[in-house]
Amino acid sequence: MRRNLCLMFAGLMLGNATLSAQQRAKEALAHDLEEVARVASVMMDGDVCERIMTPRALQKMFAVDPNDRWAGSDNFDVNHEPYVQTKKLLMRLAKLLPYPVDCNLWVPFKQDPQKIQILIRNRYEMSQFWTWGVLYQDLPPKMGEVLATGKPQTIAQKGDFVSVLTPVFNSLGDSVGLVEVVSRLQPNPQEHVK
Repeated sequence: MRRNLCLMFAGLMLGNATLSAQQRAKEALAHDLEEVARVASVMMDGDVCERIMTPRALQKMFAVDPNDRWAGSDNFDVNHEPYVQTKKLLMRLAKLLPYPVDCNLWVPFKQDPQKIQILIRNRYEMSQFWTWGVLYQDLPPKMGEVLATGKPQTIAQKGDFVSVLTPVFNSLGDSVGLVEVVSRLQPNPQEHVK
């Protein structure tokens, strides 16, 4: 009996030490991502981000064609200059850290502010919020808070993911989108490779 209690106590202590080490690792990861997010919020040009989607793509985004349910996806296009400029900047921001990081641009729709799209994804396709293949989705509450307050938030709600959501401002000071700076404690660079 005493031996079983000792083994159980030792197991609990080991489990707590492992949990504590994982928590410390998550906090260190969050700190790194917060620094990248701080830089992203200063470097991202909201005026450029607002010009990425073409008017035609925005018009077709919510139109439902009964003969072709994929018409919105098929008609997704961008203005290349602002898209490439922003994509390159997001890729450079992700390289500020020596491990796999994605910096994703999320932009809400002016015609329906309760909807948002991941306008630019990056190399590893990591996100706590994006469902693979979804063109647009309901605005998650945490993203709504960042857009409304203009203040970044660190989120670790999905497994070993850590994301920092940071606002993107235009020249008028309006929050027009956000960057999700995201990584994992144990990244899998081949996860979305099929």
